[in-house]
Amino acid sequence: MISNDEARSVLWAAVNGLSDDDLNWKPADDRWSIRQVMEHIALMEGAVAKTVQQELQKGTAHQTAQKPIERTVDRSVKVDAPGFAVPGDTYMTCSELKEKLGSTHELLRHVSESASHEELAAKSYPHPVFGDMDLAQWIPFAGYHELRHVQQIEEVKEALSRG
Repeated sequence: MISNDEARSVLWAAVNGLSDDDLNWKPADDRWSIRQVMEHIALMEGAVAKTVQQELQKGTAHQTAQKPIERTVDRSVKVDAPGFAVPGDTYMTCSELKEKLGSTHELLRHVSESASHEELAAKSYPHPVFGDMDLAQWIPFAGYHELRHVQQIEEVKEALSRG
């Protein structure tokens, strides 16, 4: 299992050396720029952190079976982003993206460290693909989700180098 910190290192390595214009370049009208992918990661990571935090406070105990969250990285399975995680079209710099991603990463870390594994495993929240998923699995899911989108970033970089 990959840690969220390891996934973030992979993300930073993927975007290292790209200019702000490269980050904001869209390969097509119907595809996201690298900046939009990074914003989506931040929106999703922040939402996971807030959901875990809320469910720890008010959710009822409901244990579920472990889900194959490592399959999240399989980009052959298309999943539309939920409305709250769709990025905007605003130009952003790398430093702005790093600040946004740093903030959501720290929030998720804080939430994950605020409860024991047992407390996290005792409650669940539905995932649109995997169904009910315990809160303990939601935390590493964020890292797998990030790795999925690093693959997307690599695809955009390849298109950038051609066009």
